[in-house]
Amino acid sequence: MGKDVIIALDFSTEDEVLGFLEHFAGEKPYVKIGMELYYALGNDIICKLKARGHQVFLDLKLHDIPNTVKSAMRVLSALGVDMVNLHAAGTRAMMAAALEGLTRPNGSRPILLAVTQLTSTSEQVLHDELLIAAPMAEVVASYAQNAQAAGLDGVVCSPLEAGVVKKACGPAFMTVTPGIRFAGGDVGDQARVTTPGQARQLGADYIVVGRPITRAEDPVAAWKRCAAEFVDA
Repeated sequence: MGKDVIIALDFSTEDEVLGFLEHFAGEKPYVKIGMELYYALGNDIICKLKARGHQVFLDLKLHDIPNTVKSAMRVLSALGVDMVNLHAAGTRAMMAAALEGLTRPNGSRPILLAVTQLTSTSEQVLHDELLIAAPMAEVVASYAQNAQAAGLDGVVCSPLEAGVVKKACGPAFMTVTPGIRFAGGDVGDQARVTTPGQARQLGADYIVVGRPITRAEDPVAAWKRCAAEFVDA
C-alpha cells in the first residue's frame, strides 16, 4: 500500500527517524532522505532503512561540473538507494555524466530524476530573481526535455506542471511531485501546491509528502489518507 507516496523524513536524528517509523508497524513506506538527515547521519541511516525494508529516495539535488557529479553519482550508486536526483539546470552534459556515473558495471542503477524548479519558487521569483523570462510551465517543460534527452527517467516538479511534462515528454517519463497538502492545510514555505488527488489528476506518478504526514497527530492515518486520495483520484 502507498508505494507511490514517498514520505519525506525531514528529521535530523536517528531517534526521530526510527521513532517516527515505529508508528507504521508492519508497513514499509517509501521514504525520502534529504539534506538535513543525510548531512546529520550520512550513509549509516541509508543502510539502516534499507535493512528495515524501505525503498529510499536520496534527495541531494546534485549540481556541479559534469565530472564531479559523475564521480559523486558513482559513490551514491553503491549505497543501494532506489532513487536519486540532481538539478536540471546543470545542463544536459552534467545529467548525461551523472547517468554514466550512476550506472553500475552490470547495467543496473537507481532511478535518476532531474529537479526542474523548486515548489517554493513562484512565477514572480522565477522572473525577478532568477531572471528567467519564460513562463514557469515552459521552463519546466524545457528542463524536462533536456533531462529526457540526457537519458534520465523523469523529473521532480510541482504537480501543477506534471501534465505539461507528460505532454512534452510522453506518458512513460516519470513525474515525482512534492508540494502536496491536504485541502485546507497550511502550505508553509511552498508556493505551488495541490492535494494528493489533484496531483494524480494532473499527471503525477509519485507524490512526496512531508509535514502533512510527519507532523500529523496520527502519521499512519495521514499516510493512508494520502495514498487513498492519490489512488482514487
